[in-house]
Amino acid sequence: MNRDWTGNKKATFVTLGASSHSTTARQEDDYYATDPITVGELLSVEQFNGTIWEPSCGEGHLSKELEKAGYEVVSTDLIDRGYGTGGVDFFKQDKLLGDNIITNPPYKYATEAVKHSIQLGADKTAMFLKLTFLEGKARNKLFKQYPPKKVWVYSSRRQVAINGDPEMFKKSSAAAYAWFVWEKDYKGTPEIGWIL
Repeated sequence: MNRDWTGNKKATFVTLGASSHSTTARQEDDYYATDPITVGELLSVEQFNGTIWEPSCGEGHLSKELEKAGYEVVSTDLIDRGYGTGGVDFFKQDKLLGDNIITNPPYKYATEAVKHSIQLGADKTAMFLKLTFLEGKARNKLFKQYPPKKVWVYSSRRQVAINGDPEMFKKSSAAAYAWFVWEKDYKGTPEIGWIL
């Protein structure tokens, strides 16, 4: 059988739209801003009491919307992008800067971010993550120790923006996302809900 294309195993995954394989390199600082509309969608299904800490605030895509919704928000980031307080390493913090944590962490550190949020004692932690975050042996251990209370799956795809480029929010996404929500001391079985 003759082939009229060239490729490798990675090409197969890219063709299938597998989110862990891409034709482009990851953004250097793993900065993929979250569409601001996701905040209203989260708040339509979850309530938060007290202050909110956004430890990966980027240019404020989530923080600004949370403030518009009436929340007091502490915004920090390791990289200074002109919003919030830059130079703050979330993983070096040993105390909470807000009662709750809402963020889209750099995906390569998402497991550690979840664990650190819970260990800091946040009342509620909500993280915007790829649905594939449910997979993996290491994360299986995380979920057994710290089960999320709710996973809000998007029925319509949401896009993230490389380097915060707002034009990216208008494009379609091959990756499926969800809001993963942990509550302090929750040890039950996770529930799945849908954001339409």
